[in-house]
Amino acid sequence: MLYQHLVIMPILIPLLAALLLLLPWGDNPQPYRRAIGLISCLALLVVAIALVVKVSEGPSVYALGGWQAPFGIVLVADRLAALMVLLTAVLALPVLWYSCYGEDSLGSHFHALFQFQITGIIGAFLTGDLFNLFVFFEILLISSYALLMHGGGKFKLRSSLHYVILNLTGSSLFLIVLGTLYGITGTLNMADLAVKVSQLTGDEAYIVRAGGLMLLIVFALKSALLPLYFWLPQAYATTTGTVAALFAIMTKVGIYAILRTFTLIFGEHAGAAALLGYEWLWWLGLATLAIGGIGIIGSRDLRLVTAYLVVISVGTMLTTFSMNSETSIAAVLYYLIHSTLITAALFLIVDVIAKQRGKTASRIVKGRRMAQHGTLSLMFFIAAIAVIGMPPFSGFIGKLFILEAARTGAQVALLWPLVLGTSFLVLISLSRAGSRIFWHNFTGKVGETRHARGQLTAISLLLVAIVGLTVYADPVSQFIGHIADELHHPAGYIEASFGGGVVYD
Repeated sequence: MLYQHLVIMPILIPLLAALLLLLPWGDNPQPYRRAIGLISCLALLVVAIALVVKVSEGPSVYALGGWQAPFGIVLVADRLAALMVLLTAVLALPVLWYSCYGEDSLGSHFHALFQFQITGIIGAFLTGDLFNLFVFFEILLISSYALLMHGGGKFKLRSSLHYVILNLTGSSLFLIVLGTLYGITGTLNMADLAVKVSQLTGDEAYIVRAGGLMLLIVFALKSALLPLYFWLPQAYATTTGTVAALFAIMTKVGIYAILRTFTLIFGEHAGAAALLGYEWLWWLGLATLAIGGIGIIGSRDLRLVTAYLVVISVGTMLTTFSMNSETSIAAVLYYLIHSTLITAALFLIVDVIAKQRGKTASRIVKGRRMAQHGTLSLMFFIAAIAVIGMPPFSGFIGKLFILEAARTGAQVALLWPLVLGTSFLVLISLSRAGSRIFWHNFTGKVGETRHARGQLTAISLLLVAIVGLTVYADPVSQFIGHIADELHHPAGYIEASFGGGVVYD
């Protein structure tokens, strides 16, 4: 019975957990909240694995209320959506585990907000309707507004204000786009839009093209593409380590939305709107990659360095996607998994370093020796090697896939130097940070702050996931190869969306 409702379960599990977490739970609610949150994340991980197995047989469609597409609300789980749900679950469990050692106590509703955030993220991955994509965007954004302020502080307030204003503007533009597309096509179901947009001609086609470009602006803001990336570095650098680690998946929601809509609705089969915005993504992606490299070499704080790593990953992925081939899409997906896990691990490692160094915090300056100096230096070294893209870890494999996807003269001439050049800048930046933090220490008293073994274990799980991504690179690449084929040939997704599937009454 539950297997029939598997598609909606990844949304229901964190949603129900969030509602439970809003209950009072007595004078000392924290143990109960931690238990509910961890059980929810563990259950989500199990369901996500089962969903990946299920969609290997083909896309699964879940029609709520018995209303079939395009008239009803449908959830569509294909390989891409299932992969993103699994990635979210793999990220959420160790991040929440890390927070349960005190960071969750900085705000009274942290656990509920965490689960609402997961609900919005997973809903965005599974929805088959643009309006419901907007709804889930708002769920995750409202939760993120509060999570960014978790723990308080004037620096968090300033960066959060910029984040809120920009995203409210993006949400307003999103509604305008939805009205435009619905006015021309009479539908917001993605599969139905793919069919109707391909048949448009004349003025209607031009209006839809304008709406598609505005949609690209909205998703570019969510994914932090130049020139709409300015909110990200300060927002990620000033919030808590747990929130920053969770937000490693946030920009991937925007990238997922671009992958989904601009292959399904505005892909090669979209008629007058075919390959809309791909050229813009190429040039803006390259510029984002370059500005991320400049930002990382100019940063004097390890939190800010890690935030700029997210910017670099966004530029790398969107530039590669714009090349519009199955090889490039597969490279994007492998690199997406790698960058999400490794930046989350780095945010948590930097959080531990900052707390153990005292007043020096995460600034790249000489400071006192940390209580768990050896363990942290080893973790930082592994994470740095992986994020730079040096062998033997998955970063090297991911960048190799990306370089292999760039085969034409223009692609090789522009993408290769930028990818390799930014990798070199990341190497310089992290080498400088590591030498200052771990080698140049004051003689004398060692810091007394120690982190619990459970927190270090949570970080280790993310690093183990990176090792697993490396060891199982072949089956993972085969799986994402199937995803790239499905995105490049969306007929199966469209047929499944109209074919019914499981109906929930």
